Amino acid sequence: GESIHVQNNPPELIPQEDRVVKHVLNSLLPFSTTTGGGPLILNHVTYFPGRGNLIVEYPGTVPGKILSFVGCHMDVVTADPKDWDFDPFTLSIDGDKLRGRGTTDCLGHVALVTELMRKLGETKPDLKSTVVAVFIANEESGVVTGVGIDALVQHGLLNKLKEGPMFWIDSSDKQPCIGNAGMVAWKLHVIGKTFHSGITDKAINPLELAMDAIKEIQLRFYRDFPPHPQEQVYGFPIPSTMKPTQWSYPGGGINQIPGECTISGDFRLTPFYDVKDAMKKLQEYVDDINDNIQKLESRGPVSKYVLPDENLKGRLTLTFDEVLPGLACDLNSRGFHVLCKATEEVVGHVKPFSITGSLPLIRELQDEGFDVQSCGYGLMETYHAKNEYCLFTDMSQGYEVLGRIITQLED
Repeated sequence: GESIHVQNNPPELIPQEDRVVKHVLNSLLPFSTTTGGGPLILNHVTYFPGRGNLIVEYPGTVPGKILSFVGCHMDVVTADPKDWDFDPFTLSIDGDKLRGRGTTDCLGHVALVTELMRKLGETKPDLKSTVVAVFIANEESGVVTGVGIDALVQHGLLNKLKEGPMFWIDSSDKQPCIGNAGMVAWKLHVIGKTFHSGITDKAINPLELAMDAIKEIQLRFYRDFPPHPQEQVYGFPIPSTMKPTQWSYPGGGINQIPGECTISGDFRLTPFYDVKDAMKKLQEYVDDINDNIQKLESRGPVSKYVLPDENLKGRLTLTFDEVLPGLACDLNSRGFHVLCKATEEVVGHVKPFSITGSLPLIRELQDEGFDVQSCGYGLMETYHAKNEYCLFTDMSQGYEVLGRIITQLED
């Protein structure tokens, strides 16, 4: 019901995550130290007005023994009701389906972990481990920073979570997600020379130059970043990829060769390669093509990228936008082993998987010293999709898995 207010697409749509925090607090306050009704310690942390995070702690009896459930974010991607078969901004129920924006990603997980923490507060089990849940703002956009978990880490509010396993609850399909790819968005701006399309020898066609340059860049990328042996260990379905996804040019007549164009795309890099190395390589490819543009394979007898009589050459300029590093979870971690055992006991089988999609924030947590494992109980097929839904039975199994994780870590 709040999802219309927590769509994250700045600058047009700035989520107000405190609208979700309000519901979580309404559920947990009766069992908190704030009201004196229970043991839950609640810390509502806000760095931007209306955009809060919530840290919930159930204290254990053994100092330094801790586990945490994080990653449940209170913002969502946008939804256009015209494209949906039902109202995206109202929860509707169709048999086992819970339908609406955020049910899978990630308000459903917010509700799931809230129920878990509420049960701890109600029943007050005698646990050695402290159990912490962190509900975060601003996961769906990297345009604005210093709002969510990045700020919590920067201010040291999560430091003690390094002492035990951390479970990132924002994945799907009830299985451990043990790896994801890094992602770098790039733009290649291509300068040619505009001229009449019937007098091609007087032009430098930037569209053709872009196509030939991209082919050369891709060939070099796949040479330098081939399938890695660890990809099979982690179950990545495909290796690293580099590809164009968008094309733009200033416009003009059908009989006019334009003077410039821009081609954009991304590369996805399995976590066994460094995204900074790949960025450096791409820049080297472009620099080399520019320095030797007369050697670039072209098409046809007059498709040339150099006009010697005019002292003109086509030129490429590469820029990078969003950068996300990939993640390979620690398969020797106790957190990984208890997640697998709990999953097998509840779901009936365990099959860890990796994806070449990219998840923000998790690798940064690993680099900061957190033992991050990832799981989730939404549906991959409905992530960021129209007609989003989750299954109540999947979330119920998720509740049981998280409970068994707590139990196992008592030993």
